Amino acid sequence: MDPLALYIHWPFCLAKCPYCDFNSHIRERIPQARFAAALRAELAWEAARLGRRPLASIFFGGGTPSLMDPATVAGLIADATRLFDPLPDIEITLEANPTSVELGKLAAFRGAGVNRLSLGIQSLDGDALRLLGREHSAEQAVAALQAARGTFPRVSFDLIYARPGQSLAAWRAELDQALSLCADHLSLYQLTVEPGTAFEALHRRGELVLPDDELAAALYVATADACAAHGLLPYEVSNLARPGAESRHNLAYWRYADYAGIGPGAHGRVTLGGDLLATRRHRAPEPWADRVERQGHGSTAEERIAPPDRAREMLLMGLRLTEGIDAARFAVRAGMALDDALDAGVLDQALEAGYLMNGNGRLAATAEGRLRLDALLAQLVN
Repeated sequence: MDPLALYIHWPFCLAKCPYCDFNSHIRERIPQARFAAALRAELAWEAARLGRRPLASIFFGGGTPSLMDPATVAGLIADATRLFDPLPDIEITLEANPTSVELGKLAAFRGAGVNRLSLGIQSLDGDALRLLGREHSAEQAVAALQAARGTFPRVSFDLIYARPGQSLAAWRAELDQALSLCADHLSLYQLTVEPGTAFEALHRRGELVLPDDELAAALYVATADACAAHGLLPYEVSNLARPGAESRHNLAYWRYADYAGIGPGAHGRVTLGGDLLATRRHRAPEPWADRVERQGHGSTAEERIAPPDRAREMLLMGLRLTEGIDAARFAVRAGMALDDALDAGVLDQALEAGYLMNGNGRLAATAEGRLRLDALLAQLVN
């Protein structure tokens, strides 16, 4: 059985970004003690049923996990590494924002056991940060990158591209500045308009105009070029890293390994009794905590994933990776042969067009294929 990845969700933020549709919530006062106790209780419940499995990674996501008390992070890490069997090189990531309040905690998070920081920089342009509703300035973003590099052995940062009014030249300059400060790992996100967000209302009224597809593609390609100059290579559609600095936690998702999710709204895929189960926790923070306090966990759904659905999920995740999908592992994990999960006609067309490669027991998208992956997957996957 593959080592386990553990995701811990902290649902609170200082403010709701206008583009964000994540499970994040604003509270005038964050109930730190209650949610720390609930997370630790749910972790203990999950570990009791999963057993002493090898633990490859812990990821604190959100929301804004850097709003957590460092003592809470330390307690959860201690619990996880006691209840499971941590690998010698366990990766422990915490997401943080570059505000002065959160930067002041970096040393404490490192002392708690975090060995990889993921910074939500999003932009080094002041106007763009204001548009995106971020709580930090460009100067704070630069300071955060410098402080993180001096504190953690591994650092990742997020940037958002295809922003309104963004030019190719300005994006290249922004990338070069960020990569020169911290060239380890970059997560890249195209700005999209998600239902229910503040940006959706602006877009509907014509007050938010995004770059066209041609410019968005050019910005994406420019990112790969700039990253290559700094030694970062694309290993997933939206992620580039120095060789060896890839996010091992996120690779567990894309390789369709087991991962447990605890906290409000967290999802998981865990093997129990020979079945692969899809797990989901209650989204709203306080009702989730109520459930944990009553029954030890905040689960709202747990369903067995049938082979056709496992195959579909594994294809949708695995073809995002530059390495692609190993056919032998696919057959074991999905419960069906790789060829049986694909539309043979579409596969032949994609191979001929140079969008896919199929050889040595592995199916992978080419660079050109990853540029149009969503459209390709919609036709390719049975």
